[in-house]
Amino acid sequence: MTVLAPPAPRRLVLADRVLPRSVATDVVLVVAGAALVGLFAQLYVPLWPVPVTGQTLAVLLVGSALGAVRGGLALAAYAALGVAGIPWFSEASSGWGVLAGPTGGYIIGFIVAAALTGWLAGRTWDRTVWKALACFGAGTLSTFAIGLPWLAVFLGSVGAPNDLASVLAAGFTPFLIGGVVKTAIAAVLLPLAWKAADRLPPRASR
Repeated sequence: MTVLAPPAPRRLVLADRVLPRSVATDVVLVVAGAALVGLFAQLYVPLWPVPVTGQTLAVLLVGSALGAVRGGLALAAYAALGVAGIPWFSEASSGWGVLAGPTGGYIIGFIVAAALTGWLAGRTWDRTVWKALACFGAGTLSTFAIGLPWLAVFLGSVGAPNDLASVLAAGFTPFLIGGVVKTAIAAVLLPLAWKAADRLPPRASR
């Protein structure tokens, strides 16, 4: 006689702990996540070829709070709607030229970062500070993994030096301190948010 194991419980991310799950809720969360990234993109220090912005912090928060699918969709919507004309890329820019430019790889990398941090959050990596640091550090590095090769291609296309040292100097080194700070902020905020959410009564009783 075969005994079937009970189905594994669905892994919850923060949004599912706080809000009822529905298609309408998912759509609102995806749009809100994209808008939050667009808002944080306006917090910037202008540099060439890549400005320092608050986007990465928003990406980490959106990905972990919404989960892999909705987080990835939120950043895909951010990229697509920005290309379509919503001026919510850094410095209130928009259009295909931004995506094709030096920062385009980072924007694509945000989609991967949100999906990765959301996947890890669904496995409780956002519940404690130390695991959250690893989770958000992985998300930050995944952005660079796509952004830097893209930047190298762009620099070469405009006749600028695009050897490894030049690319790192243009698109990685200036962001190290800010990246560490944003990763640390997210790693503190998410466990605190979970502590607050866990004080809520179970959803079935609400």
